[in-house]
Amino acid sequence: MRIGELSRISGISTRMLRHYDAMGLVSPERRPGNDYRDYTDADIERLFRVEGLRSLGMPLQAIRDALSGPDTPPTALMDELMDRSRDRIAREQRLLERLTDVRASGAGSWRDVVDVIALLQELQSPDPLRRNQVALSTDRPVPVGAAVAALLAEDDVNVAGALQWAVIRSIGDAAGHLAAALRSDDAVARRRAIAVAAAGARSDPAAVLPLLREASTHPDRAVRDRAAVALGGLGVADVVEQLVSMVVRGEDDVVAAETLGHLARDHGAGDVVVAVVRQELDGASGSGARGRLVQALGELPPSLVSTVLAGLVDDPQPEVALTARHLLVVGSDG
Repeated sequence: MRIGELSRISGISTRMLRHYDAMGLVSPERRPGNDYRDYTDADIERLFRVEGLRSLGMPLQAIRDALSGPDTPPTALMDELMDRSRDRIAREQRLLERLTDVRASGAGSWRDVVDVIALLQELQSPDPLRRNQVALSTDRPVPVGAAVAALLAEDDVNVAGALQWAVIRSIGDAAGHLAAALRSDDAVARRRAIAVAAAGARSDPAAVLPLLREASTHPDRAVRDRAAVALGGLGVADVVEQLVSMVVRGEDDVVAAETLGHLARDHGAGDVVVAVVRQELDGASGSGARGRLVQALGELPPSLVSTVLAGLVDDPQPEVALTARHLLVVGSDG
């Protein structure tokens, strides 16, 4: 088959076919006398193998090496291509994020664009003091998407605190970025994101509430617990069981108990809190868990818990009985 006919059938330009020939990728026999290329069935098969590998993003040199080296396992080649693809995608993603940050900054001139890019570069300075100054700047605030990304990757505690402040300052715009971070496979990123969302909840509850509700059912228990405390602080009584569970486990139990008290005193959830705590007291056997539950009752209005406490003054676990008696005395004095 002549080169022109093969080009028409395959859709590969004659120029590319000649290039393949020059590289030794697909080198057909030459006809005696006129030196025309004469492609055989084997050449055509090899051509489509070349095109198949090329479609995977392989450079022509790598294709030639692969086809001439039968000892190279295909899996190694595929792994290399996958790594290259990941690197390319990561570079494109970084570029997209940078463009998004510049676009979101509201830059109205090319000078503004240059200033924003310079600011983003300073945010990546190896000097933590410089990064801290950039995060705290009010004259040139960091675009919120860039601030969230920098916060999630920051190793310096002081800089992370400054970046958290910068994000909270624009918590409404940051909510979408934080929600994406909560779905990350990176546990550190998830937990920083929920910490920022919780800290910013009071400044803009409407923006953060959907994020906190999603986080309250997250597979990561640390995320769930932080979300439950934040939601309780906003008066959402749906998280009472989660907060009581934290008390039982002894994980941030003091904060959880204080939040239960807030829900009982300020949001009319006292009866629900008492009922859940009472149920856990009946089911818990360890003195540690039961002791923490009784202590949590001390955060609630005495009128709601006096009956429960009275039933615990003769509890077989001494620390439970002692705490109940003490709370009854404190409650009667109040």
